[in-house]
Amino acid sequence: MNLFRSEEHVRNWSGFKAGTEEGIVALSDLVDVFSGSLFTRRLDPDYVSNYQKYIGEFIAAIGEIGKARPFWSPPGP
Repeated sequence: MNLFRSEEHVRNWSGFKAGTEEGIVALSDLVDVFSGSLFTRRLDPDYVSNYQKYIGEFIAAIGEIGKARPFWSPPGP
């Protein structure tokens, strides 16, 4: 992961690849997404039972920050 001051700095970075714009996300948005139940409830005894619900919440949180599939979709079997 690389952290940049702004999207402009990302685009000026020598390692930037066109077509990867969807992967540019503000740090505050990443904090919101990764502080959801999928990550914070891992030690709960019923975590596996509720995994599908947590995945749904994770996908919804990604949608709220304006990121969609396929780049942000969780890996499938």
